[in-house]
Amino acid sequence: MKIGELAKKTNVNIDTIRYYERRGLLSKPKRSASDYRIYSAADAKRLLFIVHAKTLGFTLEEIKILLSLRSGESNCEEVRQIATNKAGEIALRIQSLLRMQHVLLELAEQCEQKDKGDLCPILNAMAHDHE
Repeated sequence: MKIGELAKKTNVNIDTIRYYERRGLLSKPKRSASDYRIYSAADAKRLLFIVHAKTLGFTLEEIKILLSLRSGESNCEEVRQIATNKAGEIALRIQSLLRMQHVLLELAEQCEQKDKGDLCPILNAMAHDHE
């Protein structure tokens, strides 16, 4: 299949497919006589694996490692450790986002309580945080 067909089949932008090739996540495809890229069903499966791994929060470098483990003798313990580490990173991000949410809700509450002539507490707090 040509790159446009692969893009439609996997719902991935053509430029993204080319980028993944440059980054080494996808192999350089075979070329037709007229120099079109030709992809196989295995290429589509690999691309779908990459897309799914990205939705789980893995970076392209982490995906490259997962792909190498997938294509060789997969060490389930190593894959488990990578997944556990990623889950820990996500937990830290969630905590950080919850703190941010808490601060924003507190500031929004202050907006409701302020006098009309005072500066907006949200803008005031953001200005002071950077000074």
